[in-house]
Amino acid sequence: MSEELRKRQDELTKLIEHHAHHDQIFKTTVPSLTFIHCDKMTERAYRVYNPSFCFIAQGLKELFLAEERFEYGPSNYLITSMNLPVTGQVIKASPEVPYLSLKLEFTQNEILEVLNDSRIQINPKENGSRAMFVGQIELSILDAVLRLARLMDHPQDIPYLAPIHKKEIIYRLLQGEYGVALAQIALEGSNTYRIRDAINEIIHQYDQPLRVEELAEIASMSVSTFHRHFKVITAMSPLQLQKQLRLQEARRLLLTESADASEVAYRVGYESPSQFSREYSRMFGSPPKTDIKRLKETYDQTQGSTDQILAESNV
Repeated sequence: MSEELRKRQDELTKLIEHHAHHDQIFKTTVPSLTFIHCDKMTERAYRVYNPSFCFIAQGLKELFLAEERFEYGPSNYLITSMNLPVTGQVIKASPEVPYLSLKLEFTQNEILEVLNDSRIQINPKENGSRAMFVGQIELSILDAVLRLARLMDHPQDIPYLAPIHKKEIIYRLLQGEYGVALAQIALEGSNTYRIRDAINEIIHQYDQPLRVEELAEIASMSVSTFHRHFKVITAMSPLQLQKQLRLQEARRLLLTESADASEVAYRVGYESPSQFSREYSRMFGSPPKTDIKRLKETYDQTQGSTDQILAESNV
C-alpha cells in the first residue's frame, strides 16, 4: 500500500473509531452510510446483502457466496451489486486493534443516474458476471469515500454534499476494474438486469413453491439460458438461493419468537419438518433447537442479546 493510501486509511480509521463505539453498528446521519466497530472475531452470520460498497479500514473479514470464498481487508473493497444471501465472519479483530469498516448502500437508479450524467459507455450486451466481487482499493476511490465520511464532523454540510460525494464514489467504481459488472444491474436489457428481477421475485416469494419456468419468463430467457446466467451471476441455482433465504428467515424466527421448529418450517415454506431439520443442520451445523440454544447461551455469557445476534449479520 502506498504512503498516500496509508494516510487516508489512517484518517478513516480514526474517524470510524471516533463515531462508532465498541461492538457497535452505527447508522450515521449520512444517508445509507454505516460504520462498524467490532472488538472481536464473530460467529458466522447469515443474511441477505443489499447492493452496497464495503471498505475495511482495519481488520479482516471473509464472506461466502454459496461455496465461493471472498476475503478482504484494508487493501480491498467489496461490491455486492444485487440482493444475495451470504455468510460472513470477522476473522481479525481485538480490543486493542478492532475491526473498523464502513458500508455504503446504493440503488440501481443511483447507478443509472451516474451513468447517464457521466456518459460512461457500457455495453448492455456484455456477458453477465458474478454479482459480488473484491477489488483493489485505489487512491481516487478512497479519497471520495473519505470526503463522504468526513461529513460526520460537519453535519450542516450533509444535505448538500452527501449526494455529491456518493455520486463521486459510484463514478470512481464505474471507472474501475469492475465497472462493467456494477453497471450491468442498471442497464435494462442486460442479462444481469434480467436476473436481478428474478432474484427479487424469489426473495419476495421465498416461502412459495419455486417455478423456474415463471422465473425464466420474468427474465425473458429460455429455462436453460436462465439457469446458466443465474449460476454465473449468483454462484448458485434458484433452488439453492431459495433454500438459503428460507433457512435464514427460519433462524431469525426461532431467535425472536417462541415458536417451535415444526411451526417455523411450515411458515418458511417447508412441507416436511424432518427435511427442514436436515437442511437446517447442514447449513448451521446443528439441529434448530441445539443451534438456537447455543447462540443464546453464547450471547448470555458475553452479556449480549438476540438483537446483537441479528445485528452482527450486518457487519
